Amino acid sequence: MNKCTEDQTLWDNPYQAQNLMRERQHLEESISGITSLTNTLDDSIELIALGEKEGDSFIVFDAELTIRTLKDEIDRRQIETLLSGETDSNDTYLEIRAGAGGIESQDWASMLLRMYTRWAESREMKIEAMEVHTGEAVGIKSATILIKGRNAHGLLKTESGVHRLVRISPYDSNARRHTSFASIWVYPVIDDSVEVNISESDVRIDTYRASGAGGQHVNTTDSAVRITHTLTGIVVQCQAERSQHKNRAAAWAMLRARLYEEELKKREDATHAAEASKTDIGWGHQIRSYVLQPYQLVKDLRTGVENTDPQRVLNGDLNAFIEAALAQRIQAGFNPIENID
Repeated sequence: MNKCTEDQTLWDNPYQAQNLMRERQHLEESISGITSLTNTLDDSIELIALGEKEGDSFIVFDAELTIRTLKDEIDRRQIETLLSGETDSNDTYLEIRAGAGGIESQDWASMLLRMYTRWAESREMKIEAMEVHTGEAVGIKSATILIKGRNAHGLLKTESGVHRLVRISPYDSNARRHTSFASIWVYPVIDDSVEVNISESDVRIDTYRASGAGGQHVNTTDSAVRITHTLTGIVVQCQAERSQHKNRAAAWAMLRARLYEEELKKREDATHAAEASKTDIGWGHQIRSYVLQPYQLVKDLRTGVENTDPQRVLNGDLNAFIEAALAQRIQAGFNPIENID
């Protein structure tokens, strides 16, 4: 790596040079982090031995507490070892759509938006709202957020699919149990070095007034942009900026990313199941169930991973589900990057 970065011709290709420098920084941070973990663990083990020898229970307790606090960092780094895809290190778009069921599903979609936002914040990632379509009474009909951070796409890519909620509805005066569905679709941010050819004759561009918060200007001008790719039916929307021009540019970037993701999906053996989960938001297509009543359980239907504390999961504790899904994906031999020209 050092030999490559010291090459005098490196910056003749700025894009390649930037990628190489980012990779070098990431490797240096990884090595430094692992070294720090190892040193802390070794020091704590020595302190435990010393405390036991001296009969000092306080030293032993503090050292054991330090070791327990290392677990979250070790778990995070263990997950990252499962990421080796071409776009795994990229930022990612995450799209949420409420299923059939009106207010119930729209409220569930907003709960998922909060869950993924909390997860991203726990990993010190940045979140930008690209578009949010609020429900008539509560919740959201759809939302697309941009999550920026190292390995954002790699960590979230297995979250695509239908998510099912079972609970006593707070909107039902008879306190009946309701089942709601919402879909998640995750696709990576791609840069200009990735060629995705889109003919303008294959798209329809609509402008409309943005909904939700954003001030008087946002709500009174046609600044939001929707692009429909007529050949695939893919629709992307952006209302993040006041400027229609900026929203149009962002929507084009999102469309390129979606089409690129579609190409990757075609290389996977599971593409038919993935397409079904994207188009049919209902029974038989869910990847995870969140049950709040009559018992409390979150269960991933692909991996069998369970958590009996749904509130903790809904507050963003998704790492166990993500790690298991990534491990299963690797064991199944999925490599959507192979043979892409």
